[in-house]
Amino acid sequence: MTGTMHGKKLVIVGGASGIARQIARDGAAEGADVVLAGRDENAVAAARRQVAGETRGRAAIHALRIDLGDEDSVVRAAEEIGELDYLVSVAAAHANGPVAELDRAAVVRAFDAKVIGPILLGKHFAARIRPGGALLLFSGVAAWRPAPGRTVMAATNGAVRFLAEALAVELAPVRVNALSPGIVDSGAWDGLGERKEQFFEEVAARNPARRVGSTADISAAALSALTNPFMTGTTLHVDGGGRLA
Repeated sequence: MTGTMHGKKLVIVGGASGIARQIARDGAAEGADVVLAGRDENAVAAARRQVAGETRGRAAIHALRIDLGDEDSVVRAAEEIGELDYLVSVAAAHANGPVAELDRAAVVRAFDAKVIGPILLGKHFAARIRPGGALLLFSGVAAWRPAPGRTVMAATNGAVRFLAEALAVELAPVRVNALSPGIVDSGAWDGLGERKEQFFEEVAARNPARRVGSTADISAAALSALTNPFMTGTTLHVDGGGRLA
């Protein structure tokens, strides 16, 4: 542990996900005060209790409601949080399926989570970010490996790359970067049941890294992007080479 996050305030939107919880644990271990935020208050509260229990009071862990499809909730959260150092958006809302069957409302929610919502985070939080602070958005390997039924996922994740570059210019000197994970054992694939292990084996066999990712892999890259004072407008690919396979 480097202690580079000591005394910093770290806000994570989409805070109930496995990746968000890992970033919260690692940030707290580095000495950050952490705010987990998300649309589902119960899920975020449960994540806060889990992280607080695992970190054993080494840092303050808070829970807060932010719905990236509701600008008023972003405004209220910004006012409640006040000044901060690092803001991460891991939020996602999937609208998968054939284009001919897509529901417009689901497509809008997907763009709210990945594109419109992060723009609103920049709008309402950037002025509150202390010198040296940063905003980190989450893209994903689907943008570089589009597949049938994943058009919205590819489009939203691809947009994140260009959004990070644009915000890095407009919000400077606040740094803005994006992180693009590959297939990660974060809990998101648990719904596959017994098929999960076979799926992971197939992914690992074709990935140049010959493995799937862990939440620790993603968290380490996230904290590096947040704390590196000379990194902005960059998309980090932490995908085991999955976009190349």
